Amino acid sequence: MRLRNDVSRGPSATIHFVTILIFILVIVALIVVHEFGHFVAAKLSGMRVDEFGIGYPPRALTIAEVGETTYTLNWLPFGGFVKIYGEDAEGAGPRAFSRRPRLLQALVLIAGIAMNLLFAYALITGALIAGTPRALADSELASAKNIELMVASVLPGTPAFTAGLLSGDSIIAAKDAKGEWSSADPKSFSAFIAASAGEEVTLTVKRGGAERIIMATPAEGISPSDPFRFALGLEVAPVGVLPLSLSAAVAQGARLTWSATRDTAIGLGHFFYGVFTLSADFSQVAGPVGIAGVVGSASSQSFGDLLSIMAIISINLALINLLPVPALDGGRLLFVIIESVIRRPIKRSIAHSINMAGFAFLILLMVAVTAHDIFKIVG
Repeated sequence: MRLRNDVSRGPSATIHFVTILIFILVIVALIVVHEFGHFVAAKLSGMRVDEFGIGYPPRALTIAEVGETTYTLNWLPFGGFVKIYGEDAEGAGPRAFSRRPRLLQALVLIAGIAMNLLFAYALITGALIAGTPRALADSELASAKNIELMVASVLPGTPAFTAGLLSGDSIIAAKDAKGEWSSADPKSFSAFIAASAGEEVTLTVKRGGAERIIMATPAEGISPSDPFRFALGLEVAPVGVLPLSLSAAVAQGARLTWSATRDTAIGLGHFFYGVFTLSADFSQVAGPVGIAGVVGSASSQSFGDLLSIMAIISINLALINLLPVPALDGGRLLFVIIESVIRRPIKRSIAHSINMAGFAFLILLMVAVTAHDIFKIVG
């Protein structure tokens, strides 16, 4: 769609600006939380922490100097960092990172990952308290808000499949020659379709935030348990927003965090296996451009949706950092493990070369994923 005047251009620019701003704030929050984990663990391990920065240098201003640590705000607003003395080079004195016991070094490296997982748990719990769209039981319909009848699945070869209905569609209304239906009750919808007796039904469906009209003709023989009942061949469920109590959110948040972490780990494992075997499916991953779009979409839906997306990104950030790839926490952790086995430090020149190779790999991967994001938008 082409913009034709300054009036239409203004709101679009505002929306994109707000989306970018929210995306930057989300990324900064997640990375600062990660670095805060390193910071706390380093302090507790007796290491000297020289600086904790929000954003990346050059420095904009010094927020405070507390003891030996300088807290700064920096010009590049894409994350944060913690500068631990002796982390990247040999440091003198017992408080240098490289001079502390290797177990403490490992704990400091793992702390950032652990903090992202804990933060994801807090975000998911907060999303459940704020309320996010989810499938509802019959007993929950009376107290839920923003209830919609959502298509859970579509059977192949059925009238619903032929008409083009998709999982995730919301059925807003339906009408035929004899009457109209508008509700979020699955039973009343099924009864309305059955009563059509094979006459064409006009469905008002919401997909991707936009409404569309879909024509479908119910048929018999869809349900094995009731072959003479007219049906479309889809499964529907009421979906709405129902905030949970604190105790229920804490318990369910733990279960959801665990399942999301497990599923993300499996997905990342399959993806990186595909990268090294040259069979990776880039349609299943998103780079900065894709993530920005998802964050912007979630923020426009509800606060709970934004928290949920932040939690998923935080889990991804934690697990990606755990990978044994040089330049990531997992790669540095691997160095610490190797040094504890061979009982001597790895030569800095060797470590530097390996880190540069790992960094180059990550940059190439990010460029490939980002290019795929852009091609999807342009295409």
